Amino acid sequence: MTKALAGIRVLDMTHVQSGPSCTQILAWLGADVVKLEAPSGDITRKQLRDLPDVDSLYFTMLNSNKRSITLNMKSERGKELFTEMVPRFDILVENFGPGTIERMGYGWDKLQELNPRLIYASIKGFGDGPYKHFKAYEVVAQAMGGSMSTTGFEDGAPLATGAQIGDSGTGIHTVAGILAALYQREHTGRGQRVTVAMQHAVLNLCRVKLRDQQRLTHGPLAEYPNENFGDEVPRSGNASGGGQPGWAVRCAPGGPNDYVYVIVQPVGWEPIAKLIGRPELADDPEWATPEARLPKLDKMFQLIEEWTINHSKWEVLAKLNAHNVPCGPIMSTKELIEDTSLADNDMVVRVPHPERGEFTTVGCPIKLSDSPVEVERSPLLGEHNQEIFSGELGVDAAEFAALQSNGVI
Repeated sequence: MTKALAGIRVLDMTHVQSGPSCTQILAWLGADVVKLEAPSGDITRKQLRDLPDVDSLYFTMLNSNKRSITLNMKSERGKELFTEMVPRFDILVENFGPGTIERMGYGWDKLQELNPRLIYASIKGFGDGPYKHFKAYEVVAQAMGGSMSTTGFEDGAPLATGAQIGDSGTGIHTVAGILAALYQREHTGRGQRVTVAMQHAVLNLCRVKLRDQQRLTHGPLAEYPNENFGDEVPRSGNASGGGQPGWAVRCAPGGPNDYVYVIVQPVGWEPIAKLIGRPELADDPEWATPEARLPKLDKMFQLIEEWTINHSKWEVLAKLNAHNVPCGPIMSTKELIEDTSLADNDMVVRVPHPERGEFTTVGCPIKLSDSPVEVERSPLLGEHNQEIFSGELGVDAAEFAALQSNGVI
């Protein structure tokens, strides 16, 4: 069956996470993604290894469905080969530090000259301005994008989220930009530059907190459990941050992830009151309406927790869902990797690898009815050198061997 991006070729000059997460999605959707690495390889091949001398799970989870070539871009022959490759690709993606690719001699003007139809996507830490040359990492982007200042409890330190919103979140934003540029090229015949900054992507994901920053000028935020408000949005623990109050309540037997997150909608209060053994609260003027409950959200969730603590989170899930009360158990990483529904939906998949054997990885969350994704293993370092350099660029056997011995590939 034809894949959605069949026929589209991507030259992947990315490393670590933000870029590879972007190009992996393109590969999942059917693009031919050729990962161009230095002869030493993407640094994540060796980071956080669980097995000696084998590509790490960090690398394998971010580079599925790609091909790998190696090239020393500092060598003259390496630059010549790169120049020959660029016209053969539709998309080039890089996440080097600011100015790096320009110093290689391949800025946007040069790439346009080589391939006017090329879509050139750059991921950087920050946009133009005073932060432009700062180094950016996942949690740095969270810190400067609004996530950390609004995550945690009111009396505690700012916290990073376990979700990689700075890296993978930016990669997903970049996919959207690339696909938009690819579509526009169908009408204009021209490629264009796509740029996404990690700080900007995190800020976009924190937009509701900027909403609340502006609402603060009109008084305290009633749906927040905080007692005091200053002139900036506070950390509010597990509050939902939306129009319907929510909180994580403890369940039996009281382990670190024995919690269920419960949303209390107006229509849900009566069945909740009955479930917790307090049916009279459904009609009590002090509790019956959202307006009455809002000033005492802490007490409301305490009442719910006095019931949930006597049941497992899966029992609570079943009882609340029977009454259409929005809720969800806090699922640990162990529970996620063992969850049969995620396996059935191809979100947790087993993939064979020639060096590490079969391993578990995350599948593609984007489901297309006409082009289902088949998750394949990540490539070994330089595995496809001969296919590209000899098969496509016409490098003969003698030169290929010389390029290997000279460290060009």
